[in-house]
Amino acid sequence: MKLMIVDDHQVVRQGIANLLRNLLPAVAITELDAGLDAIARYGSVQPDVLLLDMGLPDVSGLEVARRIRQRWRGAAILFFTMHDELPMVRQALEVGGMGFVSKNCAPEELAEAVRWVAAGKPYIEHPIATRLALNQERPVDHRLRDMTQREMEVLLMFARGDAVSRIAERLCISNKTVSNHLALLKSKLQVESSIELVHLAVDAGLLRLGQEARAGRA
Repeated sequence: MKLMIVDDHQVVRQGIANLLRNLLPAVAITELDAGLDAIARYGSVQPDVLLLDMGLPDVSGLEVARRIRQRWRGAAILFFTMHDELPMVRQALEVGGMGFVSKNCAPEELAEAVRWVAAGKPYIEHPIATRLALNQERPVDHRLRDMTQREMEVLLMFARGDAVSRIAERLCISNKTVSNHLALLKSKLQVESSIELVHLAVDAGLLRLGQEARAGRA
C-alpha cells in the first residue's frame, strides 16, 4: 500500500508515519508538509490513500481535495484533522473525501480507516458518524451549517491571517470575489467585524490558537 501523508507539523507527521509503519507493515509512505506540494506530486506518487490534514499553511485541505479529485476522480482521500465540527465533516465529504477521522482517535482506528479507504470503502470515526446520524450540532455550529465549501475555505484562510490578495491567489479567484465572500460571511454568521470572524473560527474549533501567527510566517 502507498500512503501520502500531508500535515505541516513535522513531529505529528513523522509520528503518524512511524505509527502506521508499525500497524501496516507493508505500507510505503510519502510525507509532505504543504497542500500545493501534494497536488503537484500526487500524479507521480499515485498513493492508494491520501491522508490529509484540514489546516495547511498554503491552501486548505478542502481545496487540496477538490483539486485532486478534479484531476484524479478515483483519489481515495482520508481527512485526518483536529477539526471535528459537523459542518467541516460535511464539507470534507462533499469535496470527495472517502473518510474522516480526528487526531483524537485511537491508533488502531486510524489504521483501520486507512485500510477501509484503500479498499474503496468509506470510513468515518465512530463518534463523528454517530453525531452525523443523529444530526447533533455543537452550540456554535448552527451559524456554520449553511456555509459553502468556498466560504469555509475563505473563512479559514482569513482567520489564519491571510490577506485578501493572498486568498485570491491561492484559490484562483479575484480580490473582489474574496471581499464579497467576507462581506457575505459577516452577514451569514451574524458578526460585525473581521476580528469577530476570527473569534468565531476559534470558538468553533476551526482554528487553533496561535495558528494565525504561524500561518502568517509561512
